[in-house]
Amino acid sequence: MKLHPVLEAVTQRIRERSGPTRSTYLSRIAAAASRDRGSDRMGCANVAHAFAALPASDKFKVVAERAPNIAIVNSYNDMLSAHAPYGAFPQIIKDEARKHGATAQVAAGVPAMCDGVTQGTAGMELSLFSRDTIAMATAVGLSHDVFDAALMLGICDKIVPGLLIGALHFGHLPTVFVPGGPMPSGLSNNEKAKVREQAAQGLVGRAELLEAESKAYHTQGTCTFYGTANSNQMLMEAMGLHVPGSAFIQPQKQLREELTREAVRTALGIVKDRRFAPIGQLVDERCIVNAMAALLATGGSTNHLIHWVAVARAAGIVIDWDDFDRLSGVVPLLSRVYPNGSADVNAFQEAGGPGYVIRELLDAGLMHEDVLTVREGGLREYTREPFAQAERLAWRPIEASRDDSVVRPASAPFSPTGGLKLLTGNLGRSVIKVSAVPAERHVIEAPARIFDSQEALLAAFKAGELERDVVCVVRWQGPKANGMPELHKLTPPLAVLQGKGFRVALVTDGRMSGASGKVPAAIHVSPEAAAGGPLARLRDGDVVRLDGVRGTLQALVDAGEWNAREPATITDAQREANGHDVGRELFAGMRRNALAAEEGACTWL
Repeated sequence: MKLHPVLEAVTQRIRERSGPTRSTYLSRIAAAASRDRGSDRMGCANVAHAFAALPASDKFKVVAERAPNIAIVNSYNDMLSAHAPYGAFPQIIKDEARKHGATAQVAAGVPAMCDGVTQGTAGMELSLFSRDTIAMATAVGLSHDVFDAALMLGICDKIVPGLLIGALHFGHLPTVFVPGGPMPSGLSNNEKAKVREQAAQGLVGRAELLEAESKAYHTQGTCTFYGTANSNQMLMEAMGLHVPGSAFIQPQKQLREELTREAVRTALGIVKDRRFAPIGQLVDERCIVNAMAALLATGGSTNHLIHWVAVARAAGIVIDWDDFDRLSGVVPLLSRVYPNGSADVNAFQEAGGPGYVIRELLDAGLMHEDVLTVREGGLREYTREPFAQAERLAWRPIEASRDDSVVRPASAPFSPTGGLKLLTGNLGRSVIKVSAVPAERHVIEAPARIFDSQEALLAAFKAGELERDVVCVVRWQGPKANGMPELHKLTPPLAVLQGKGFRVALVTDGRMSGASGKVPAAIHVSPEAAAGGPLARLRDGDVVRLDGVRGTLQALVDAGEWNAREPATITDAQREANGHDVGRELFAGMRRNALAAEEGACTWL
């Protein structure tokens, strides 16, 4: 299938923009790949330290027989549902490696925090920066430099981008990502959202709300809505970094273990066959564009407009929100998964899942097929689904959609354009997830109410001060101000106001959860207020127009008056409050060094 001209043009634009940095990056990984194996080039004391803890038989293999040695980087903890399954994975991986004459070592454990736990608390201000912390922890583990390949065990919001950034700084290693899978479906996402809105209105109490939440989040596995965690898994499939079709197999199924064993075989296949497919070579401009197309086609998380900019930079590739916006104009919306529909990710998988979407995009010329993947068969392998056949792993084609209310072909999509829109104007650059918002809410014009924290907005809602058409502006929420927390707690009260018939929108330099939708929200406003951005010029009562059709975000204020205004500044008391408790002191350097949201909010450049 011939590539769509816009996809081709965006890829070429990225390639030209990234030329010098990508070339430097590729030279570095080529130099690293050309070295002798770690245990051959290191001193004897270094080697002895590296393998002292291995069983004697494994030690002999890796040193004397020069067997491949796989690094395991693991985000396991047993507090969080998505990461608890990873406790059993290292032994499975080591067992499979031994069967093939190889060894495996847990090179690093990386932190994994849950935004669902920290949402609306001070801990959420560590969330975004945990991504770069995970990248650094990955680098620390791999810096022992005795590995021939790597397996990355991670699944949720910041964990996969962090692992990917870290792995790309060791771009000479063949690397396979190993998912854990979603939990079985519990209370539906729509029912959960209804109870949350009732709680916001005081119609139900804490006991009823906790019961509903506990029925939704009830066992091991990722949450079942299509937020950032599950968007991660879709993107890993589209980038060819998974064993094909492994994204949404539940951890309780035997197939999950077989896919984990296949990840070992996949990594060793690259090493033993001497196929030059290290992760830094695999993640090129085409691969990044494929991920962007998959995100748009599935109405994925807005968080990836930050994370994938950072991921691309780690591979020497420079992308921006214009690239997402141009692709969104031609990539159709092929799936409806909550919050963009009523189905959850288990229903998405049953209907055809990632393989169906990838096939439709490839056949429509909206993904690059001529890319490297961790599999020798290329990206077409990712259009099939795995199953167990006589106790062996096999793959079969995915035919027509099994539920066209969940996934549809590119010839008859839910929408001819993708789910994200770039907004520009005198309030800066921002994005909106239009796929989650009813069409009649794509344009909102109303007086602004300015808040300096999400707590202030919640207090105003409870006091009945927002019972009108209003654009709620929450500023001082960017990376430099307080670490750019998600403001998902604002969704229920704003949804209540919208349900009463008011024209309501949110404008913020913070983030919204990948699960947020329904209420129009211009988010990630850049430059942020704390960096002198235009939200600092807004005043209560200014009329703001959010236009998701034309792609504009404007304060309807006379230009002369607007330019003459002195911007507000974040107070010392606010900075002090953002800098203490739950370990926020340790992240002060990251707040100082963070780039803008459109630059990936990177703290390491």
